[in-house]
Order: sequence, then C-alpha cells, then structure tokens
Amino acid sequence: MKKAILIAVAMLIAPIAAIAADYKEGVHYTVINQGPATAKPEIAEFFSFYCPHCFNFAKTEVPKIKANLPEGVVFKQNHVEFIGKEMGIEMSRAFAVAHQLKVDAKIEHALFSAIHEKKQHFTNRDDIRQLFITNGVDGKDFDAAANSFMVSAQMSQMKRATSNAKISGVPALVVNGKYRVETAAIKSYDELLDIAYYLTTMK
Repeated sequence: MKKAILIAVAMLIAPIAAIAADYKEGVHYTVINQGPATAKPEIAEFFSFYCPHCFNFAKTEVPKIKANLPEGVVFKQNHVEFIGKEMGIEMSRAFAVAHQLKVDAKIEHALFSAIHEKKQHFTNRDDIRQLFITNGVDGKDFDAAANSFMVSAQMSQMKRATSNAKISGVPALVVNGKYRVETAAIKSYDELLDIAYYLTTMK
C-alpha cells in the first residue's frame, strides 16, 4: 500500500517537474544581470495605473500571487514612470505616498477605478491629492508624504529597478532581482505565475 502511494505521488510530481524543465532561458525568462540574486527570494511586479492590462492583472492575478506565495518569498510592486508622460511620475509618487501612509490597497483600487472605470482625467498632483482626501487621507498628511525623503527614495528605487530590468511593457514580473519573465512565449497568466514561482527557486 505504501509503495502504491509513493508511486501515485511520483506520478503527480512528474508532470510538474517536466513542465518546469521546459522553462528555458531566452524563451520563458531572461537573465537581466550576471550578479547575485536578491538575498531573499522575491517576485516584483512592474505596473502603471494607466495600463488597462495592469488594471485587469491587479484584479485577477495579484490576489493569486499574494495568496499563493511560496514560503519565504516576498512580493513587491514597482510603478513605472514611462506611461502617462509627466503624470506617470506623479502616479509613481502617488503609489509611494500610499505606501508610506499605509493605504496601499485602498488608493491602488481608487486610482485604477478612477482612470479605467470612471474615466477621470488627472492633470496634476492636486487631482491626485483630492483622490486621497476623498478616500480618507488628510490633505496635510498627503503633502508631507509627497515631499518627504522616503517617498523620493522609493521613487528613485522604482525607477532604477525599472531601468535595470529593462522593462518596456507592463505588467511585468522580475524574480529574485535577476530573472525577467517573458510574456511572448506564454499562453495565460497562470503560466506566467508558474514560471515566476519556478524562478524563485533559482539563485
């Protein structure tokens, strides 16, 4: 009986191993640097509030990533500046402000909804400030955070990470600071996540 159970488990594991073995560098992922991987395994998402695919990804896939992260793996998000012209920078600032004020989830949802569902047109930082106020953030708290060193540092970090990973389209995933998942060869978001989870085991 024990032998039968072991055989059954082996049969279940074999297809997973076969799939993982089929993930090839240069096809399913790209090595973006030859240095060491991050100290701890991580999956980093790159996105823009102006990107409709990112809006869908935030609704359907980000919750899956957070719910199914392998033990010890960290999930991070980086807003890119290259979509939305000058407002791309302000949206990165808004994301960093929300993080510093610990209202990430509420503000992320509000910004995506305002842009893609309500078709709101943001023209300056004051428009974003008003959205924060509407969602329960004191205007003075927004101003202090928006002009803080911590927000500037996070914006610089996200911009540097975007450049280092050579991100040209979003949503995108980078694993362990070393592997960029390529979307051209995949057939679904599920496969995208499978590749990302597989890459967390690589150094």
